[in-house]
Amino acid sequence: MRTSKTLAKIRAGKPVKMCCLGHFVPAYIHHASHFGYDCIWTDNEHRTMSEREVQSLLTNFHLADIDCMLRPKTTEKTELYRYLEDGATGLMIPHVSTPEAAYDLVQSTKFPPIGNRGIDNAGIDSDFHLHDADTYVDHINSETFLVIQIETPEGVANAEEIASIEGLDGIFVGPGDLGLRIRRTDTDLTLEEGIATVASACAKHNIAWGMPAPDADAVVRLRDQGAQLIAYGGDFGFMMQGLSRCGDELAAAFGE
Repeated sequence: MRTSKTLAKIRAGKPVKMCCLGHFVPAYIHHASHFGYDCIWTDNEHRTMSEREVQSLLTNFHLADIDCMLRPKTTEKTELYRYLEDGATGLMIPHVSTPEAAYDLVQSTKFPPIGNRGIDNAGIDSDFHLHDADTYVDHINSETFLVIQIETPEGVANAEEIASIEGLDGIFVGPGDLGLRIRRTDTDLTLEEGIATVASACAKHNIAWGMPAPDADAVVRLRDQGAQLIAYGGDFGFMMQGLSRCGDELAAAFGE
């Protein structure tokens, strides 16, 4: 059974080297592993991949020995732990605004005594039944992780209570959704204040936090605030950057 590179970095007080993937590109997983990434945030909330495609990607994560933090399309209990059985190292759940919702997610994704996840012990996460049940449960509770996203002013207001939930491993700020809601609701909260509130709550309760970074300077700023889960770089951005550069070079070569 795999051990989590993400959790190893978090427990050592180090930042996680993380990028993003939103399309079915198995080679991307192996390239990210080769270039030293610990984890890939894989998005199935805003992107469309079939269950078999997700399973195929998760197998490639195991082959490449790199963590997958999967953002699923559902919060239905059995679907969530099926992703873990199929090989996701962790889950990142969007739009969690209350401690009650965070608690329910822990119950869905952690085995007793922490949560109430159902056991199968026959997926890739247990090497297809090669380990006894208790060894498997102890390993999975230790080496898989649950991250929730705070993306609303309500979530910011509840950040400290959410961060105190046993079994929650991290909080990830969604600046797009949080910023949208701040702009379109009657609140004095700013995005920067929201981020600072989450950072403070996570520091108090000793859990990891982070968010996407648009550039290297933002990575440094987030590290200065104590962030360990910083997503920087992804397939969508790389495609746009690469095509833009090659398009300009072709235009120059063609005299356009």
